[in-house]
Amino acid sequence: MRTEVIVVGAGPTGLMLANELTLAGVPVVVLEKQRTRSAQSRAGGLQPRTAEILDLRGLLDPLLDRVLPRGEFGGHFAGLPVELDCRPWRTRHPYPVAIPQARLEALLEQRLVDRGVPVLRGFEVSAIESESDGVTVGDIHGSYLVACDGGHSTVRKLLGVPFPGTAGTRSSVVADLTLASRSATVPSTSEHFSRYFNSGGGFFTILHPIEGELYRLVFGKLSDDRPARETPVTAEEVDEALRAVYGPETTLGELREASRFSDAARQVERYREGRVFFAGDAAHIHLPIGGQGVNLGIQDAVNLGWKLAAAVHDWAPEGLLDSYHTERHPVAARVLRTTRAQSVILNPIRDENLATVRDLFTDLLRLPEANHFISGMMSGLDTQYPGLGPRMIDLDLTTPDGPTRVSRLMHSGRGLLLSLDDTPRSIDRWSDRLDHVTAKADADSTTVLIRPDGYIAWSATDEEPLETALTRWFG
Repeated sequence: MRTEVIVVGAGPTGLMLANELTLAGVPVVVLEKQRTRSAQSRAGGLQPRTAEILDLRGLLDPLLDRVLPRGEFGGHFAGLPVELDCRPWRTRHPYPVAIPQARLEALLEQRLVDRGVPVLRGFEVSAIESESDGVTVGDIHGSYLVACDGGHSTVRKLLGVPFPGTAGTRSSVVADLTLASRSATVPSTSEHFSRYFNSGGGFFTILHPIEGELYRLVFGKLSDDRPARETPVTAEEVDEALRAVYGPETTLGELREASRFSDAARQVERYREGRVFFAGDAAHIHLPIGGQGVNLGIQDAVNLGWKLAAAVHDWAPEGLLDSYHTERHPVAARVLRTTRAQSVILNPIRDENLATVRDLFTDLLRLPEANHFISGMMSGLDTQYPGLGPRMIDLDLTTPDGPTRVSRLMHSGRGLLLSLDDTPRSIDRWSDRLDHVTAKADADSTTVLIRPDGYIAWSATDEEPLETALTRWFG
């Protein structure tokens, strides 16, 4: 089989990347070793910036029909009892979107199936041949391969790519379950995430309702007793944790799904190895706190997708593919640092010194300036790449065809020259790579050039000519 891009891994990162490539007219094949999609809730929500990105592709509205019944609560930092306020970041989605990972994957995979893209499940990669003109996996040959196959990436191991960082010091369990009985201390309504933390009887827990009778439980022992990651999670240990923290009247009903995770933090040194790229957990892992993992992966995919498409269509300017590493590696490196910091603050083995640190950080988060800084960092709304402007605000616009929004003008996955003034400009040389729309806005009336991933590449206030920016990003 011949294709242009081989995507290994059918999680959110791989599926989003395949959708981006397909939208750009690039042939792609997705390989996944699991025969069926996991039903475990895993990541439980989308950060505001990821919601914006899905909105850029028309993917958010279908997901909003599948969200969990939760109120409008801000995000959190290290489980501290202060809501992160993203409203000052001028986003249409200031609150995390409560959507289980499995529902996101189902939507993304169905989009691929509807477009005739092969998603080959039960395909285990056992060897990779990487040459100057392409990459071969089994009988599939492509121009490029992207490893989106998770923290234990087979692709990374087969290629001998190091995964430096820090090993895990704590082991925890995440489980989807129902309760046969429960005490009054078991939360039954949606609240800010900080209200779900508890401890007792040698365990720490995070227990909250998902939907209907289904609960999500995260727990671990306060001792150094750490079962190996591969050790199956038993109903007995889940029931023991429930009883220890919530009392003997709280008992396990059905254990639906469960897995173990650690606070390991690792990142590949280079996101590109010749014609092979790394994205999502294959490129970086960290403590899953604050809803960072899926969001990093989705944003990796959207950053890389249009650049790979440009290379396949033979118009990528020099250095465009390498800019994927340059732009995304520092973003994940910062997430690794912040999750390490949160791990220290979250440490369930509480002592007097840690309590003072928590109190200090709580007071800081109540300061608008500090909350703004942390909310931008945790949500991804503050991400800005070297040499670029910030993300484009999703403005309301009036065009000759009627009212619209910036996000709706970018559903094609192409770049956008948005003319918000009366200066005539021509993009004829680049008309097959981006769209040109003239509009009026109530604010921000500067003309901007927007990359397919939603970041401003040029504005009329810049000193350099528009043509220079067009050549730099669109060949």
